[in-house]
Amino acid sequence: MNDTPDIVIIGSGVGGSTVASGLAATGARILILEAGDHIRDNPVNRDQRAIFQRGHFRPKETWYEADGKGFNPGNYYNVGGNSKFYGAVLSRYRREDFDVIQHREGVSPAWPFPYDTLEPWYSRAERLYNVRGALGEDPTEPFHSGSYDYPPVPDEEPIADVRARIKKKGLHPFSLPLGVDIDRWLAKAQTPWDAHPNSADGKMDAETVALAAALRHENVRLETNARVVRLDTGAGGLIEKVVYLKNGQTLSVSPKIVILSAGAVQSSALLLRSANDRYKSGLANSSDQVGRNFMNHNSSAVIGISPGFRNTSVYQKTFAFNDFYLSDGEGGPPLGNVQLLGRVSGKILKGSLPHVPEWLLGLVAGHAIDFYAMSEDMPNPESRIMVDGDRIVLQWKRTNWDAHLALVAKLKGILKSIGFPIILARPFDKRTPSHQCGTVRIGHDPATAPLDTFCRAYDHENLFVVDASFLPTSAAVNPALTVASQALRVADHIASKDLKQTDIGAEAGLSTPRI
Repeated sequence: MNDTPDIVIIGSGVGGSTVASGLAATGARILILEAGDHIRDNPVNRDQRAIFQRGHFRPKETWYEADGKGFNPGNYYNVGGNSKFYGAVLSRYRREDFDVIQHREGVSPAWPFPYDTLEPWYSRAERLYNVRGALGEDPTEPFHSGSYDYPPVPDEEPIADVRARIKKKGLHPFSLPLGVDIDRWLAKAQTPWDAHPNSADGKMDAETVALAAALRHENVRLETNARVVRLDTGAGGLIEKVVYLKNGQTLSVSPKIVILSAGAVQSSALLLRSANDRYKSGLANSSDQVGRNFMNHNSSAVIGISPGFRNTSVYQKTFAFNDFYLSDGEGGPPLGNVQLLGRVSGKILKGSLPHVPEWLLGLVAGHAIDFYAMSEDMPNPESRIMVDGDRIVLQWKRTNWDAHLALVAKLKGILKSIGFPIILARPFDKRTPSHQCGTVRIGHDPATAPLDTFCRAYDHENLFVVDASFLPTSAAVNPALTVASQALRVADHIASKDLKQTDIGAEAGLSTPRI
């Protein structure tokens, strides 16, 4: 590849890798800069004591609260980003999530475009990520222009039993849309995939699917251990230079297009740190919204325990229900989504309960079913990412917490009614990245949003931000598929507009839009 790429993509998570896969066939010279390295295929990848008790994969990094108190965040820096550890749930936002929604504590605003605008790319992203699922089980499911290519991951026997009990209560459990080849995953080791790193073991993550597709093209190159520290601007506000550190050296590259995909926290932090004499409050920030509107799902683990129930499942995470997603079930405001967690073992529980003997936790886990309750966190300009030199400062202002507590209460009642008399619940805190998003949002008005509807910065014509930063709302479902879908939409837009109308397109032989 020529030393001067046409496009630099910063980050190889779901946003960066998927937009790379969408642009690879254009012939444009693409360089992907990733701060971390590949996760190697080592036994520690399935060692639950190492992962959950010793924090083997947690970053050696400290973020700070506004009062100066430090904490270790649960974000990962490696090829594939956080998707290497995700639960592989690839859900669409509901149609209603794109509209104004009234919650108990306020209003979740409408997106700058409706669900139907993104729907074709949802279908493409599902095919790209080989999603397993079934239509017709969830009443809240929005329109799909195509069916899933693969059947859902099957319930194990005790999980099928719990699904049937919930269905008898008049609820609507449905098969989670999952990016997992379950046979390949279990062939490596008998563990769940949720929060376990993937090394080409059967989980469809950003590296094994989208990045692999991009790298099959000779015009795409990945550079690992390359941490971007600054973006420099030039004439007309264009991004002129991407400055990064590698092997102790400060290097730079000057592409024609920059796509920032470092994640909702790191992308906004990089824009703020790149402030200069012309852009004193940071890049892409004439709206003063970069870093603001940080959202992190309100979420809790809810575990039902019954001495008469024996959970022999290995992976568990196969169904969810949305009966309280659009309302509380009684005509009131929405509460959220309920889905199974990956199978929780005594080794996993020991990480949260270090003073309880592991053998006892294992005994309890053998009679338990593990759920994840998730509620929307609404955008708030005072919930924000800030920088203090090299420090990242997170000021998270939770919203909608009362609704989340109501969802947990509903779930507890359901579990008790189907034979689980003992219920344990624990909320996830800021150490667990529960789908961070919203810090560089899209919108029609440059006075209130840093990005347009194709994720282009209003202030810098050649800068795009394509990761969970762009999400204007968090909804109450896992965001990975929505990020991937918008990434494909942005890639098509860049290919048909930016590349076709420049010398990049001429060199690559582009003559017609790829949309």
